[in-house]
This record gives sequence, structure tokens and C-alpha cells, in this order.
Amino acid sequence: MAADAPHPSFEGYAAEAVPQAAVGSPGKDGVLKLCFEQSARGTALVEDYATVPFHISGTLAHDPHPDVATVFVQSPTGGVAQGDRHDIDVAIGSNALAHVSTQSSTKVQSMQHNYAAANTTLTVGPGGHLDYVPEPTILHADSRYHVDLTLDVARDATAIVSDVVVPGRLARGERFEFERYLSRVRADGPDGLLFEDTTHLTPEDTAAKSPGVLGEFDVYGSLFAIAPDRDTDTLSDTLHAAVADCQARAAATALPNEAGVVVRALGNRAETTQAALHSAWDQARETLVDAPAPSGRKY
Repeated sequence: MAADAPHPSFEGYAAEAVPQAAVGSPGKDGVLKLCFEQSARGTALVEDYATVPFHISGTLAHDPHPDVATVFVQSPTGGVAQGDRHDIDVAIGSNALAHVSTQSSTKVQSMQHNYAAANTTLTVGPGGHLDYVPEPTILHADSRYHVDLTLDVARDATAIVSDVVVPGRLARGERFEFERYLSRVRADGPDGLLFEDTTHLTPEDTAAKSPGVLGEFDVYGSLFAIAPDRDTDTLSDTLHAAVADCQARAAATALPNEAGVVVRALGNRAETTQAALHSAWDQARETLVDAPAPSGRKY
């Protein structure tokens, strides 16, 4: 397998040279590092480092929970381009609470050479909590995108991780014209692997809108409520009830190894899919940190 290929299905792309800025050149390798720790006045962002395309403007304190620090990650670019490699590292210290999101959707631009990738590492210390809920990912025509997210939770720690995938610029009729999307989520706890979840879509090989894939729907979303030391069955019932009557089709089920709950949502618009997942997020937040989910306010 080519050294730069994150998966065998990306080996052919990795061998393609990018004709403009090469892989690894300035502006192509974005790095974001955020470290939160508990302080006398709640949670504080004690370390941050960002290179293009990432930018942050400090923390916000409008979360319903008074101890939560909020960071919205901004991007001055038009989106993710071919040859981009992004590394995101978020660490939550003992008993700290943080919410990390993006200011707007991540637009994965059309590609003719190579691919784009994002590696995200999330770590939550004992008694800590993280909400990692970025805005949707929009896959433009001919894009190739690999996403790898790894979560490590300590004992008594919890996390909520969400993503919504939009298969094109729906308003202009672009649907499932991207080339490949591969997303892997892996969570580990104090005793080892909790679960691993993979989504691999290749519309040219397998029709995404077919039974067993997305059916009649366009937009796909997931929310993982990771809480290894909680009552998983009760949490699953609570989140299922929260999404049962939403406009999007959604349901909840327990994760393996009593790791928590996953909520899946299918819709024909990003907004309805997000609304279903927000309902689940709201209930999960009430259960895990005794406060509702924040609104969609991004300032």
C-alpha cells in the first residue's frame, strides 16, 4: 500500500501527484490542537495551536452549563481541496467540560488528483465531558475524502460525537456525484476497545439510494453518546423516544460493550437530519451533564 494511503481503497489516489501545491506543502497540512483543563472558574482553554485552514478566536461561555467552554473552529478557505491533510487533536482534562464545533459546513471540493483526509484524535480525562458536534460535511462532485476519528475516554468520562454527511450541493441538484467517502470512528475506554464504526460510500459502484444503504433518503447522520459507566439501556430508550417523532427517520440503539448509544438519522435535507440529532443530543446532555444541548447560535 502506498505510504500515504490511509486505506487500500485510497492507494490509487495517493499515487496521483497534485499539480498545484503538493501534499505536505504550506497550507495543505492543517493542524489544530486544543487542550482544556478545569479551573476555579469552570473549564479553560489552556493550550491552542492552529495552522491554515484552521482558525480559532478563543472561547465562548454561552453554554447552558456554566462550566462548559465552547470553541467554534473557523476556516478562511473555501473548503477542503485535493491533497489536503488535516490533523485535529482535542484533549479534555480531568473533570473539564467542553464543546467543540465548526462555524459552518465543511465543503469538500471537487478533485481530479489525489484525495483529502482528516484525522481527529479526541481524549477525555477522568470525569470529563466533550461535545464534538461539527456542522455537516458536504461532498462535492468527484471528491474523495477519508475521515478517521479516534476517541479515548477515561473512567467516568463521557462524550458526544456527531456527524452529518450531505452528498452534494442539493440546491443545485447535485446528489451522490462524489467519488469516495470513507469514515471510521473508533472509541476506546479504560479496558480497551469499546466499538468501531465505518461508513464507506462509493456511489459509482453501489447505488447509495438503494435498500440497505440510504434507501429513499439523501442525507445521513450519526450521533454517538459514549458513556461506558452509565445505564446504557435506559439511555438508549430515552434517545429513541427523543427522535421517534422527528421529521427525519431516526432511531437509537445500544453500542457494543455497554459503551453508550448510537443514533442514526436519515433525511432529505441537512436541516431535518440535524434537528433529529439535536433532539437526541439534548436528551443525552440532560442525562450526562444535567444541562440541555446549546442552541445553534455560532457567535
